[in-house]
Amino acid sequence: MAEGYLKAFASKGTIVLSAGVEVHGLNQKAVQIMKDDGIDISSNTSNNVDEYIGLDFDFIITVCDNAKERCPYFVSDAIKFHYSFPDPSKVIGSKNEINECFKSTRDLIKIYCKEFSSAYL
Repeated sequence: MAEGYLKAFASKGTIVLSAGVEVHGLNQKAVQIMKDDGIDISSNTSNNVDEYIGLDFDFIITVCDNAKERCPYFVSDAIKFHYSFPDPSKVIGSKNEINECFKSTRDLIKIYCKEFSSAYL
């Protein structure tokens, strides 16, 4: 979700890459909830952070505590940011409760990405 919003809000020409410490594939609920807000992430890929070792970044953003703790060290001058968003894929409940959690997390990520882009991109 963060990749989708950062690409939408960043200045033209900004390269946004996304990866996790584990590869799980795209979460279809995330794809749908983003589509509901006008952002198409259906062609995004699920990449492992190890694929990007050796690349030079301006910024590294972690969005959950697990990623922050397990993210490999990148030898670079990248400025690191961390914000721990709730993980809606871990929620157990009714379909409506799960959808509401996805919407809530999406909205938090949207605000964060908009503010980050305004300040840095």
